[in-house]
Amino acid sequence: MSLKWEEVVVDSRDPRTLGLWWRDALGWALLHESDDELEIAPAEGAHPTVLFVAVPDEKTVKNRLHLDFVPDDQAAEVDRLVAMGASRVDIGQAHVPWVVLADPEGNEFCVLAARPGSPD
Repeated sequence: MSLKWEEVVVDSRDPRTLGLWWRDALGWALLHESDDELEIAPAEGAHPTVLFVAVPDEKTVKNRLHLDFVPDDQAAEVDRLVAMGASRVDIGQAHVPWVVLADPEGNEFCVLAARPGSPD
């Protein structure tokens, strides 16, 4: 295969603020920053990265693509992310074992239940 997954691009009104929020939420490294973009990664040289780019418009509808995260302790991670500025959102998920949150610009993401065998 000749394709390599390079990055996920996130449109943002304020790429610096949103990118730094995600950097802190994930404990990732800041790779690049300019006036209209900011890039983070799990570590220097790791891929895929997440690139936040400036766009003039606000988010208006549910994301067509979102990220899922598996924590060691779902409740503790949800509490930590909400304390950092995430918000709980209802996208019609009803009774499911994951929690849907939105980042400070409203981009939805899920915090899944810990996987069997994960440390508690």
